[in-house]
Amino acid sequence: MHNTGASTFGGAHTPAGGTAGYRPGFTGGGDSRGGIGGHPSEIRGGPAPRGSNEHVTRSGGAVRMRPNGRVSDVHDARRGMDVHHGLNGNRRVMVERHDGSRLVAERGRPGYVQRGYSYHGHDFARRSYYYHGHEYNRYYRGYGFRGLSINVYAPGYYYHPAFYGWAYNPWAVPIAFGWGWRSDPWYGYYGGYFQPYPVYPSASYWLTDYIISQDLQEAYAAHQEAGEMDGAPSAAGGPPALTPDVKQQIADEVKNQLALENAEAQQTAQHQDVDPASSGIARLLADVSAGHAHIFVAGSALDVVNSNEQECALSDGDVLLLRTPPPDDATTADLVVLASKGGQECPKSSTVMVQMTDLQEMQNHMRETIDQGLQDLQARQGKGGLPPAPASAQAPPTATEFASIAPPPTPQDAADLQQQSQQADQAEQDVQAEATLDSGSPVSAAPAAPASVELGQTPDQVQAAMGTPTRVANLGAKVIYYYNGMKVVFQDGKVADVQ
Repeated sequence: MHNTGASTFGGAHTPAGGTAGYRPGFTGGGDSRGGIGGHPSEIRGGPAPRGSNEHVTRSGGAVRMRPNGRVSDVHDARRGMDVHHGLNGNRRVMVERHDGSRLVAERGRPGYVQRGYSYHGHDFARRSYYYHGHEYNRYYRGYGFRGLSINVYAPGYYYHPAFYGWAYNPWAVPIAFGWGWRSDPWYGYYGGYFQPYPVYPSASYWLTDYIISQDLQEAYAAHQEAGEMDGAPSAAGGPPALTPDVKQQIADEVKNQLALENAEAQQTAQHQDVDPASSGIARLLADVSAGHAHIFVAGSALDVVNSNEQECALSDGDVLLLRTPPPDDATTADLVVLASKGGQECPKSSTVMVQMTDLQEMQNHMRETIDQGLQDLQARQGKGGLPPAPASAQAPPTATEFASIAPPPTPQDAADLQQQSQQADQAEQDVQAEATLDSGSPVSAAPAAPASVELGQTPDQVQAAMGTPTRVANLGAKVIYYYNGMKVVFQDGKVADVQ
């Protein structure tokens, strides 16, 4: 019997922390075991940067302030709402609702409503995404790991094994492929970061460019809709910041994911339940412990803390390497940034602390985008230079049973997502007002003191005083931070002029 009632998966009884780029749940202690720069925190969900502080209210709400005095996070216990202000200037809102569902909304990004249900005695969830009138669904399996509730992507359909074999193995000859987006604005903007392969020896390389191009298109659209860019990409004219070596590592990771999905498809065809641990963070950590590093590609904006306990940003298409396993009881891991876009983003080769839940979301994102790419690849096979797939590989995908019995979204979901901005405004005002009363000093989004910039300061010092710039121009040795009515010019990492 299939029970489609509410479960604890992603609902009100689930430990917070399963949304990429988000730090929900201020009620627990921050993890400081085995990671860089960790220290105790009132906010469960990752360490705060050095110099930040938190105000906890009598009602259970909380406000986290960045070192520059600006609000980064607000928790409203009464509404079950958490708000995160990103370094990119955007805001993400998450609500754990009384019916056990979860709502996540962010300007310029698809919002979703997640509902849990049970299948074969296991927790599953359906996320219904909404974006500019378009709706789509993704499915997840509940998985407990180190006291966390992890959302592991569960494909809603699988292809014929012959199709996975065609995608996994080298093609007879490398092929050239015209993507059709060379004149698109996003490609010009990120031209210094990403360039596609000239030829494709197999689908894993084609899917690598597909993943990165999809990420950069989504990032560009989100920044445009928000009215600001969260960091200039590396300047064009030289080799792309996303080097051939890093792209090769992504392609190898994609090939591993194709093999994993093929194995899952065969299990499903034999009416066996797929073990969520096969695609969960536990297996990835076990691989790392055995000497097999893993590559992650950021699929959303994410604020992290680096080895100097300073906050920096990651965004769609940034690449990270996990090569050192964390201690057995840690809920965060240290990763090395292999490629980023400059500006306020975490620089290449820096080490950053990432929560396990965010790592899982990155893994989910890769598998989800691979599945989108496989769908596109099957539709295009034999066209545009792509080799034709064998006849058996052209069979349509088969839907999984757990997806077919998922509880449907309600007509109100899209409207609820649209209302979150106004409700979040009120929640922030209420919690900050309560924190001000409790502490006896103002707690608001305003800087604690008038900002100033001096010659010779570093970018970190300027951001500590002025906050995140609205735009960054990265011209190599010369970098320009744009603020409202002001430009700060850096030369070789030091303030050289203020205009």
